[in-house]
Amino acid sequence: MEINLKNIAFDLDFHPSNQLVAAGLITGNLFLYRYAEDSEPQRVLKVHAHSESCRAVRFINEGRVILTGSPDCSILATDIETGSPVARLENSHEKAVNRLVNLTETTIASGGDEGCIKVWDTRQQSCCNSFQIHEDYITDMTFEPDSMKLLGTSGDGTLSVSNLRSNKVQTQSEFSEDEPLSIVIMKNGRKVICGTESGTMLLYSWGFFKDCSDRFTALTPNPVNALLKLDEERVIAGTENGLISLVGILPNRVIQPIAEHSEYPVERLAFSHDRKFLGSISHDSILKMWDIDSLLQGSGKKVEGKSGSDSDDDDDMDMDTDNAPPKSSKGTKRKNNGRAQGLDTTSDFFADL
Repeated sequence: MEINLKNIAFDLDFHPSNQLVAAGLITGNLFLYRYAEDSEPQRVLKVHAHSESCRAVRFINEGRVILTGSPDCSILATDIETGSPVARLENSHEKAVNRLVNLTETTIASGGDEGCIKVWDTRQQSCCNSFQIHEDYITDMTFEPDSMKLLGTSGDGTLSVSNLRSNKVQTQSEFSEDEPLSIVIMKNGRKVICGTESGTMLLYSWGFFKDCSDRFTALTPNPVNALLKLDEERVIAGTENGLISLVGILPNRVIQPIAEHSEYPVERLAFSHDRKFLGSISHDSILKMWDIDSLLQGSGKKVEGKSGSDSDDDDDMDMDTDNAPPKSSKGTKRKNNGRAQGLDTTSDFFADL
């Protein structure tokens, strides 16, 4: 299933319970489509959300509202039924808003090109935490709800862990020349995987974030722009050469190409709410929706991955304090300086949510 967006998309997100998918475009437009297995997708909403590109898109409030972030430094909340703006924060970051991620029912996090990660409380209608951790743009973020840890990667070559209970930066990795672009948590919280600019996947053991414990090089030399967790041992990777691959991290380190988006970089990957579809976007202006069962049943050449020595014990590393393992349970650089502004309109954000 394909949707011709007619312009480059930078992000996509699926509705948490309905057959809706949203895309943020380079034009600043937000598109919302309704899809079904046996019919063509229908666009149900078009909003000119931002004066510059729409880099980040996330559904919140049980899918009633879509948040978008932009290099114009604003975050917009849009009602999906009417397309009307619910609230707009004009000065959310000093520079471009590059990432949005859901945390709890009432909080979200945003990452900016200035290297700052902020947490927004929709009940208090304000920024409740601000972590000025990194020296370059935020490439990706992920959240571990049991331990309330927010992990971020940056163009400065580091991974950070922020503790949302103590409102403090827990730890930051040593600098790596291999810029991390994407991040997922695996193995029931025991491993963290970062996709990098070189195509190497860095494996961190939870609690030992100063340096990676292993490297997996099967995707090199293509940058790993997007990672999506399939299960505790496998991730789906979108790379610069347009391939979408199933990657076994532990214990079987193999890579199996399962789809080809185009010759352009795969920017983002996302699952539909029922996990029947995998959504992908690239610079070809097409939003593709792949049937998950067909992808996983399809044939593909398995390639053994090279790796360094995997040290789960990490005896030679200093364990990060207050960082016990949780309970079981980027694409091409687009840095934009944006506009340096304050947070004087923060109190108006989410005012009507």
